Amino acid sequence: MKLGDGVEAAIHCAATLASVDGNSTMPGAALAECFGLSPSYLLKHLNQLTAARILDSVPGPAGGYRLARAAEQITLLDIVLAVEGREPAFRCGEIRQRGPVKIDASAYVKPCGINVAMLKAERAYRAALAEVKLSDIVADFMNDADPRTVAASCAFVERHQRSQRVQPSSNQPGKA
Repeated sequence: MKLGDGVEAAIHCAATLASVDGNSTMPGAALAECFGLSPSYLLKHLNQLTAARILDSVPGPAGGYRLARAAEQITLLDIVLAVEGREPAFRCGEIRQRGPVKIDASAYVKPCGINVAMLKAERAYRAALAEVKLSDIVADFMNDADPRTVAASCAFVERHQRSQRVQPSSNQPGKA
């Protein structure tokens, strides 16, 4: 199974935002800079995360993005589904019922065995992603990564986060 590059970007951005203090935000441009991505490319994925209520988008000159809920309440599956959509990766087109070897539709009463196997694998894959919380990813990084990488990441967040006064979140894509 191949996921789009947006999944990697979305998970990294969400993990970075988990390190932002309290109500503070980080601008989308800073997140794009952090990972060497085009701001316009990343905005699409930040909007998807905002629409899925994983991120809050805070408008205004001091606005940006922050997690909409605690990192303990966000799973990798939440992020993957926000970016890739809820449809299964494998979509059976029932090609067994086409071509010169097809017979009457009444011969195909049982589900396609390939479809059954692929959907079973998808359920296992999704269950595995649902077990991993964003907070687990961040904790593993903080505990296991090279201390230079941790220090550089923390310094980047510290430099780019924007303190916010307590205000209601807009949760509107494309505003930060």
